[in-house]
Amino acid sequence: MNKLTKIGVSALCGSLASVAANAGTMEVLGGATATWSSHEGQVTGNSLGMNSGLTFKGSGELDNGTTFTLTLTGADQDAYSSGSIAMTTPGMGGIKINQRSGGTGVDRYDDMMPTAWEETNGTSLGTGLQTVAGVGTSMNIEWTAPADMLPDGMSFGIALAPGATQAVTANDKAVGGDSGGVGQGYDITLAHSGLMDGLNVFGGISNIEQDNQSTSTYTDDRSQWVAGATYAVGSVTVGYQQSVDNFNATSGATTAFYENTAYGISFQVNDDFTISYGSHESDRGLVHNGTTNPVSLKAESLQLSYTMGGMSVKFAESSVDNASYTAGSAADWDGRTVALTLAF
Repeated sequence: MNKLTKIGVSALCGSLASVAANAGTMEVLGGATATWSSHEGQVTGNSLGMNSGLTFKGSGELDNGTTFTLTLTGADQDAYSSGSIAMTTPGMGGIKINQRSGGTGVDRYDDMMPTAWEETNGTSLGTGLQTVAGVGTSMNIEWTAPADMLPDGMSFGIALAPGATQAVTANDKAVGGDSGGVGQGYDITLAHSGLMDGLNVFGGISNIEQDNQSTSTYTDDRSQWVAGATYAVGSVTVGYQQSVDNFNATSGATTAFYENTAYGISFQVNDDFTISYGSHESDRGLVHNGTTNPVSLKAESLQLSYTMGGMSVKFAESSVDNASYTAGSAADWDGRTVALTLAF
């Protein structure tokens, strides 16, 4: 009797283990990063920092071949900062429900310039630079076309947000609440890397409804667009892009638009060592007394990256003129950032 019980329990445990293995997997991703930062003309205090980001990724497959992925990210001392659910069905493309994690809609193209480490405004120097985001950083759902529907090297996507308020995320069975006159929005994106070797062109448009009856400060919906290209030849990659965020504001000390131009170049010296330079210029139009008075911001960054197995050492020398669109020498800053990253 005892022997039969052991056999039955063993068989049951083996069966459960088999079901769990077929159902999916869960993994933890991340890295250990320590930084040192120094900013001229600013009080930085303790210049040491540490990244505490971990990503939990669960994946599985359904009987019809559909694969699904749950991604939860806790970044920089946040218990839970963003998440997404993605499903890919053969012949039908991909569906992604995105909870403010970015990377969908035109947000994926906010800065595509080649770099050794970070975007021009992604170092420790606070630039205040505003780029396009569309619905990509609000709660949205995106469909991406299957590869066999498009020419080789082309990608196409449509992202929708029922309430395109960037500051709102909702838990299950919850709603976003009052959006302050901001309605639904959509993004359309397109990219092509098959036109010629080394060339990648990309672009996107966004439209977000703005209820003028509720706010009395808009003439039309908020519209955004971005377009650019990168070209790689040998060890060198160059890039150029432009973007516009038009708020269609009419009165008050509010932002009318942002117009951005970015370019960059990177050089891979060898398999381990990369150098890059990037520049991002942005004009902010401010509506005041019926006129638009633009203020120009310019951010630049020279970066180095050296990798030794699972360890990387990175350096950025950055500068910004008219930080946060504030005119005057008091908003002209320089800074440098050093990072040590250990991957696991």
